[in-house]
Amino acid sequence: MRYTAETWPITAALLQFPGTDANGRTAQTADASVWAGVFQEVKEAGFANVDLFDSWVRPGDLTSERLDELKLTATDVGVGAPSISAIRRSVIDEAHWEDNLAYSHRTLDAAAQLGCEVVSFGLHQALTTEQQNQLWFWTVEGHHDPVGDAETWGKAVSRLRELGRHAEELGLLMSLELYEDTYLGTGDSAVQLVQDIGLTNVGLNPDLGNLVRLHRPIEAVHEMIAKTVPYANYWHVKNYSRDENLARGQFVAVPAPLESGLINYREAFRTALSFGFQGIICTEHYGGDGLSVSATNQDYLRSKILPKTQNYALGTSLVAQGRQQPRRVTV
Repeated sequence: MRYTAETWPITAALLQFPGTDANGRTAQTADASVWAGVFQEVKEAGFANVDLFDSWVRPGDLTSERLDELKLTATDVGVGAPSISAIRRSVIDEAHWEDNLAYSHRTLDAAAQLGCEVVSFGLHQALTTEQQNQLWFWTVEGHHDPVGDAETWGKAVSRLRELGRHAEELGLLMSLELYEDTYLGTGDSAVQLVQDIGLTNVGLNPDLGNLVRLHRPIEAVHEMIAKTVPYANYWHVKNYSRDENLARGQFVAVPAPLESGLINYREAFRTALSFGFQGIICTEHYGGDGLSVSATNQDYLRSKILPKTQNYALGTSLVAQGRQQPRRVTV
């Protein structure tokens, strides 16, 4: 059974829901009724599923009892929670890698208890003070993974492989999110990282928007699509309008709905299907009423981009896809 525009699992990112409210109360310790309110708002926006972004609630730091409560709350509201995105907990952060690695393992365990299918990790680190003071944090450069550093690269491979094997034991897919200036910051580097990890349940989350929005020269979008989408097993989708004046060295990017930004998602999904993509999609948008724009993005995908029937050509994926049992590659 292949996914169609009607049945494709699409989640809402919870970017618009802060982890701490104006009174200093955290979603992490909130009563389940607070969680229910968020899930209800997402449902009323038109979503059947949410991605449990850990900028809102950190499943990896909830007790087993609270995880059961979170799952029951979502079920009672009538939304699924098939994915978790763990943000800014790099396993090669020089100062915090041990804590981040332990947290990532706990997040996998939490995902299994919640009945999730996939967990998305990245190598991006905490925003700098300067980034936090910007309207759009991506207009200022943050952390850079050291280029050409074989030792640090090796640590990334071994620690992510450790997580991938744990995910495999739990029956989970693991996805690695593209992000600027990390080892997942170019098409070639991201693909090489997945290949070096060498586990079929570990693929890419080709969040192309993270690279398109930079206020500096970027890799050609069609090349990023061609390189990364064949390894996609989960997908954060968002878009940006972009303008460049190379003669003056001026670059501008601002958030845009999927259909009107620089990234051609018609091309991207056509390529993805040719490589067997059947992963969960998560719609995102920064700024304003981001949840409503995310809902518009979902409508765009279902009405114009995703196949209407199961009678479409589907290639063979280079990594395990949703609903498949991951199998380890001998390396």
